[in-house]
Amino acid sequence: MADDDDSKTEDASSHKLDEARLRGQVAQSREVTNLFAMSGGAGALLIFGPHISTAMQQSMQMFFQRAGTMRIDGTAVAVMLSTMNDIAMALLPAFALMIAAGLAGTVLQSGIIFATDKLVPKLEHISIGAGIKRLFSVRALVEFLKGLLKMTAVGSVAFTLLMPEIDRLPMLTSFGAAAMAHEIMMLAIRLVGGVLAALALIAVADYAYQKISFMNSMRMSKQEVKEEYKQQEGDPFMKGKLRQIRTERARRRMMSAVPNASVIVTNPTHFAVALQYEMNSAGAPRLVAKGADLVAARIREVARAHDIPIVENPPVARALYATVEIDQEVPPEHYKAVAEIISYVFRLKGKSKQR
Repeated sequence: MADDDDSKTEDASSHKLDEARLRGQVAQSREVTNLFAMSGGAGALLIFGPHISTAMQQSMQMFFQRAGTMRIDGTAVAVMLSTMNDIAMALLPAFALMIAAGLAGTVLQSGIIFATDKLVPKLEHISIGAGIKRLFSVRALVEFLKGLLKMTAVGSVAFTLLMPEIDRLPMLTSFGAAAMAHEIMMLAIRLVGGVLAALALIAVADYAYQKISFMNSMRMSKQEVKEEYKQQEGDPFMKGKLRQIRTERARRRMMSAVPNASVIVTNPTHFAVALQYEMNSAGAPRLVAKGADLVAARIREVARAHDIPIVENPPVARALYATVEIDQEVPPEHYKAVAEIISYVFRLKGKSKQR
């Protein structure tokens, strides 16, 4: 197992990461999600706190006012349910904001993922042996140490913020209700702010750890990279053979057009281009074949076998070979030179017919 881990020296490919994402395997930090959820809860208390306090106060006040006259029957149950419903409705926006913040923390880390693989029940999730193995794994130890670190950090921050206020807390009983509530609120805001700051540092560190750990778990061996390349791009040997076959077929099709050419323009030995032109045609001469070295020699052989005129004109041959593709017409900049060659060939054919 160690040898397998040591052999995985290559970074994960984008294809492997995409497949892992489809299975729901992404770098996720629960600390980031918890931070967003707690921040949402703190924000909800600041925003909806006065409304929640007023609603709870009114509901409880009405309940206690009616407590002495309520009978122990369905009426009492209805009043209790109505009171609980009023309190729940007051708390609902705060809970909704906290849940939305937690979801935002998850989405910001990895985006929206539709992993149907996570919905399929798996036996290893309920296996006692697998559960014990996970319980005593390195990951479980790391999570335990993270929990201790978080408790220590949060406790230290809370202790540091509360210590200067310890002597003032007994004095709050001498304050009025409004002043006491204000002091408690200020202390709670400082305490929550300090705790959230500590949790933010822990969340950043944990996300970095989860990202590095996930990318290390996705690393690939050189053999895996080669196999994936074959699957994605195809076997290089087979691709080369197919490319060779396509080239040969294209060359055969090209050579089959040489007997229909009007003239072969040569370098004289390095290049050869075959031009086709019909008298009274509206278009320009068309290049039907071209080649260099051995292919050029083959074009000349086919031309001689079919009595196609061969004209030596190195500048025109080089220019047409470099700028005109097969089955394309000669561009305007070469009209004059090609027209002279075509005219010369037709004059030769005319003299041959007269003879």
